[in-house]
Parts: sequence; C-alpha cells; structure tokens
Amino acid sequence: MEAIRAPRLGPGRPRLRPAHVLGDKGYSSLAIRTWLRRRGIAHTIPERAAQKRNRARRGSRGGRLRLRRARLAP
Repeated sequence: MEAIRAPRLGPGRPRLRPAHVLGDKGYSSLAIRTWLRRRGIAHTIPERAAQKRNRARRGSRGGRLRLRRARLAP
C-alpha cells in the first residue's frame, strides 16, 4: 500500500494520499482496511465469501466490529 501514487494534474510531486482506493478481494484484510481508515482514505474493497460466512455463522456475536466499537466508545 505504501507504493500507491495518485496522479497529479500538472507539475509537481505525486500525491501520497489518494481520495479513494478500489481493491479486490485480495486486499480484504482487517489490517489493510484499518490502515486506510487511519489515514482517512475512503475505500471500496469487496469481502471474501469466507468473511461473510463467518460473520453470518457467529450470528448476534458476529457483525462488523467497527460499528460495535463506535457505539461503545465514550
């Protein structure tokens, strides 16, 4: 992810922080999603079928942790 360079219109250094990133299922890890969120980069990355299946299998104990954490945070 450090190798991403966003094109710039006109002269100058390439931007290091793109406004939005598209990824495939190979980039669907929690670590990559967290890194993008921490840097304030919007992203569209589909989830792997196994991730969806595991979340559904956990039922009410599953779910998207970031939403649950946001509710619990003071």
